[in-house]
Amino acid sequence: MNAHARHRRIDLTAALAGVAATLVLAAGCGNGAAKEAEAKAAAPAAPPVLDIGKENTVRVTLDDIRTGPVISGTLAPKDQATVRAEVGGSVLSVSAEQGQAVRRGQVLARIEARTAGEAVTSAESSVRSQEQALELAKRELARAEKLVSAGAVAERAVEAARNEVVRLESEVAGARSRLLNAREALGDATVTAPISGVVAERPVNAGDVVAPGTALYTIVDPTSIQLEASVPSESLAAVRVGAQVTFQVRGYPDQAFTGRIERVSPTADPTTRQVPIWVTVDNRSGRLVAGLFADGRVTQEERRGLVLPLSVIADPETQPSVLRIRGGKVEKVSVRLGLVDAQNERAEVVEGLADGDVLLTGVAQGVTPGTQVRVTDRSQAAAPAATPASAAPKS
Repeated sequence: MNAHARHRRIDLTAALAGVAATLVLAAGCGNGAAKEAEAKAAAPAAPPVLDIGKENTVRVTLDDIRTGPVISGTLAPKDQATVRAEVGGSVLSVSAEQGQAVRRGQVLARIEARTAGEAVTSAESSVRSQEQALELAKRELARAEKLVSAGAVAERAVEAARNEVVRLESEVAGARSRLLNAREALGDATVTAPISGVVAERPVNAGDVVAPGTALYTIVDPTSIQLEASVPSESLAAVRVGAQVTFQVRGYPDQAFTGRIERVSPTADPTTRQVPIWVTVDNRSGRLVAGLFADGRVTQEERRGLVLPLSVIADPETQPSVLRIRGGKVEKVSVRLGLVDAQNERAEVVEGLADGDVLLTGVAQGVTPGTQVRVTDRSQAAAPAATPASAAPKS
């Protein structure tokens, strides 16, 4: 074997040794990857995280809560006056329109006063005539008394003169009374407002002929409104004079008004078993008007505390509990309730929760305690993503 052949044999041997080393290394690496895959498969899988929409959660808040019987009724003016004609005749003028504000003593209308004026003139003439006759009778009495003292006439002459004076004094008093009545009737022809307020009704116009007693105006005081309502007789224990009433009217759906019970009827309606109550309402703002329907409640008990919707509470009558999110995990929490406002479907929690706790509601109440959850705001997720700066359209 020459030198060239020996060199080729050495190279082949070295190449075979390198291939063998490579195969051994590859086999070792393959065994390590398999072991790692087996280890990962044997490890427990991470629990899945359930996304909860923000609309399926509520937050415990500090708020006012009230209880008490429900009432309903109608707003009515507390102070009102119907102005009627005191004398009959033709309406000469009216000076206040419906809806117009008037002051006490303000002239509202004038009625033809011809008859009343003639009565005053006649009464004045009668008074003057009777007063003159009385003056003459008094002089005659004085003269008769002097004559009796002188023995010129009999005593019966003085007695007759004295009786005439008494009669004429009575006539003068009657004439003066008739004059006073006539002047009052003349004054009644000018109609004035008995109270300050707003004209609610005016059923007559200028030119109408009215009789005594005819309604001319209805005036109401808008600053003082009362709620004429009723309460179920079984809730009468919660109703007392001075108790606060909170109510709403359809014209202001998001506005709550308050008043206080002024009177409570001593009897219940035999048909409905409802007890009438009257609630005084301060209406100096003028926002409320008579005739509006109102519903509300009498405040029996009120306090400030942790409040949540009744809908989030499971078994509120027996073992009340809620589902709370804490540390990204759902947990069942037993709670103790205080005041329960069934009308507004809210309840006070006095034990078990803290201000700001997040609770599950709606379909999320079916989530099993212990589940990992994440609260998401789907409204923001649905919003279109902003265009990247690099992809912004060229101007």
